Amino acid sequence: MLQPADPRSFLRALFDAAIGAADPARIVPVHLPAAPKGRTIVLGAGKASAAMAKATEDHWRGPLEGLVVTRYGHGVPCRHIEIVEASHPVPDERGFDAARRILELAKSAGPDDLVLCLISGGGSALLTLPAEDISLADKQAVNRALLASGADIGEMNTVRKHLSAIKGGRLAAAAHPARVVSLIISDVAGDDLSTIGSGPTVADPTTFADAAAVLARRGIEPPASIAAHLAAAVEETPKPGDARLANVTNILIASAAGSLDAAATIARDAGVTPLVLGDAIEGEAREVGKVMAGIAHSVRSHGQPLAAPAVIISGGETTVTVRGKGRGGRNTEFLAGLAIALGGAPGIWAIAGDTDGIDGSEPNAGAIVTPDTLARARAGGVDPHRALAGNDAWSIFSAAGDLVITGPTLTNVNDFRAILVL
Repeated sequence: MLQPADPRSFLRALFDAAIGAADPARIVPVHLPAAPKGRTIVLGAGKASAAMAKATEDHWRGPLEGLVVTRYGHGVPCRHIEIVEASHPVPDERGFDAARRILELAKSAGPDDLVLCLISGGGSALLTLPAEDISLADKQAVNRALLASGADIGEMNTVRKHLSAIKGGRLAAAAHPARVVSLIISDVAGDDLSTIGSGPTVADPTTFADAAAVLARRGIEPPASIAAHLAAAVEETPKPGDARLANVTNILIASAAGSLDAAATIARDAGVTPLVLGDAIEGEAREVGKVMAGIAHSVRSHGQPLAAPAVIISGGETTVTVRGKGRGGRNTEFLAGLAIALGGAPGIWAIAGDTDGIDGSEPNAGAIVTPDTLARARAGGVDPHRALAGNDAWSIFSAAGDLVITGPTLTNVNDFRAILVL
């Protein structure tokens, strides 16, 4: 079997293929619906929403209007659709104002109109419109606490939907009786449409009680206004079977599974056997790294569960319980746990990155692990064990020169991980 001569370039090619499979310019046009008799109103939120809006404009026949909100740095110029950039993962006033205007546009739709929604990962934080009895500051406080608690995306969005005037199917309900078509790029394990961006156009199976239980389980004491709002449980989110959602079509147009398949194809073409573990790998990032190191050791030492050369590919979203004040994100933390567990084993390389191009607090998508990454980090003055203990995985890979920097990719199908065993 042919082995990749340059493991760094090989791993980066896999990552690039994963990102390319979810490029809005490629995937949006084939899913656009027929034009309506009336207006076409384009609304959206997420890290890919601006690129999705541009792809819509480039292929739409007829007039359209609208507004989408994306993360700072992820905007794309459009002619007819207004693009607003706002804060992620903690919402800000720009996101609040954009969400208010998006809801107003949805309410303005009539029975002959089409409301075309463009939803992608990151939409939940960007589409921030608190319920009337909750301040933006209180919602920001709960959002920060959830991010630091290790809560998974399902838990976070259960809470977000029940503090919101627009999430959990409320946006689609506001557009009734217009036809609503929602094109969705998934960044969640299992592609649960009600979780992606907190499901603004999808019936919500969760309840106020579920949201309160998440906060209790994660040890979060919310501000008084939020505690009172959850306890009152007034006006639940639209549930399955709600008549206001009868004219809504939700279409999944890209997911992590497709990106993993694209990377696996590149590997096969290079003569490397891929083992795709799926797009739903979750758990504490550093602990997942230890588990993956064990699999890689087994491949190299025993040819189990497959023989080298092989690449172990996975997606999903790990979590980080914040204990220190360091820099980084879940992908660098995963890689730090992996590298320490590998202990410099020869012939094992890895890459992990967020497909949106931003991993945590710094502007890198992720990083690469080589057999001598930890040695080079130590030579650069960084103790890997101490850095990981302080949630400072970024410093390990910065010192080693192993950061992967793509800039905003204008899409988002969550994290990509590949471990190459030669």
